Amino acid sequence: MHTAHIIISSLIALVFVIAGLAKASGNPRGLAVTREVNIKDGLGRAIGVVEAMAALGVIIGLRSAFVQWIALVILWVDMSGAMYFHFKVEKIKSSFPPFFLLTLVSIALVTI
Repeated sequence: MHTAHIIISSLIALVFVIAGLAKASGNPRGLAVTREVNIKDGLGRAIGVVEAMAALGVIIGLRSAFVQWIALVILWVDMSGAMYFHFKVEKIKSSFPPFFLLTLVSIALVTI
């Protein structure tokens, strides 16, 4: 189970560092998803910073379970919020990526 946890954690970190840095940089393509659900660019950039820092925490957490637990909980809350806002603006089809990432984060939390 440890190998599966490392693979899932690495995948989570890769996805969130790419998505987080795209949002944090202010790239219009990175902020397109947050604009789609009516989140202002400043908040979208802050979410990107949180995602990138949490991704770093997931990698550091491979040595320290407590750090990884905190980072994964932050990402879990982040993806729960993303799903909430997608449903709030009735963008049901575009809520699949946050749902999939929420599922991966939940699996990673259980396998720590």
